[in-house]
Amino acid sequence: MRALALTLTLAAAPAAASELSSTITGQLILPAFQELAADSKALNKAAAKDCHPQSETLRAAYGDAFEAWVAASSYRFGPTETDSRAFALAFWPDSRSKTPKALANLIRSEDPGIADPAKFSSYSIAARGFYALEYLLFDPQLSTEGSDKYRCALTRAISTDIASTTQYIKMDWEQNYAAEMRSPANRYQSDAEIIQELLKALTTGLQVLDDMRLGRPLGTFDRPRPNRAEARRSGRSLHHVLVSLNALEPLALALADNHTDLQAKITAGFAKAREKAESLNDPVFAGVADPASRFRIESLQQEIKDLRRLVTGELGPTLGVEAGFNALDGD
Repeated sequence: MRALALTLTLAAAPAAASELSSTITGQLILPAFQELAADSKALNKAAAKDCHPQSETLRAAYGDAFEAWVAASSYRFGPTETDSRAFALAFWPDSRSKTPKALANLIRSEDPGIADPAKFSSYSIAARGFYALEYLLFDPQLSTEGSDKYRCALTRAISTDIASTTQYIKMDWEQNYAAEMRSPANRYQSDAEIIQELLKALTTGLQVLDDMRLGRPLGTFDRPRPNRAEARRSGRSLHHVLVSLNALEPLALALADNHTDLQAKITAGFAKAREKAESLNDPVFAGVADPASRFRIESLQQEIKDLRRLVTGELGPTLGVEAGFNALDGD
């Protein structure tokens, strides 16, 4: 996925909330979902051309589309929540291993329903999306289980489903929800509610980084959990941290608007986190079980925590809103 720009060009004077949300919608949100839909379409085409799990073209297309989802996934409201689309694209964490079980059951039974996109879209979310496809492309057992023909059909079914789901999200944003974000009318009653939604997206993204992308593999000192690292089979755990940081920074800077001192703090905080992530050289956080390596991963997590405190302690009050509850609360 092509990296989103790390800066926004804003008006010289402080923008009204509606102007700010309109800028963020046009420059960050819409491009993120357009990129996701385009890369998912390319993934679907790659799978149709060559469904072999070792196909470099297919794996590259998968990586691009997955990266685009990670970049867009913090905007977990509106079209992504319709019909549980976010979960259909990304059922994770999967603490009960429902995804490999669901895939194994389909492969063993050679369920013919996967040939019908409409029917497959009603299947368990555990058998759909990027994490399910990761098993079929990278897991030593599931990438070879059953017949090659059926696994190929399943790979194509999941890729088609991802492309369809992301296209619906993009269309809903372009045709309906973008207007809601630009001017309070029905869904939002005030500019402040829209800004609160955007702040919640930022805090949710940082929470996922802290509690899930880093917290899950870290576990505890006595009981590290390296096998809980996100996308470890495809070697993307650390990469997703960097993708998320690069996607969240422009949102944070945009929300800080022309508060230059706060923007400087945000820039410095993200720079520290990015620098520590880039220096790890541990793509799947295997080092959580080694005291020396673990310290470096914990140091990265601390930078994320510092960013969370900056956002909730300074950015929120500057905007005059609190982030409120998000999609992760209560899980």
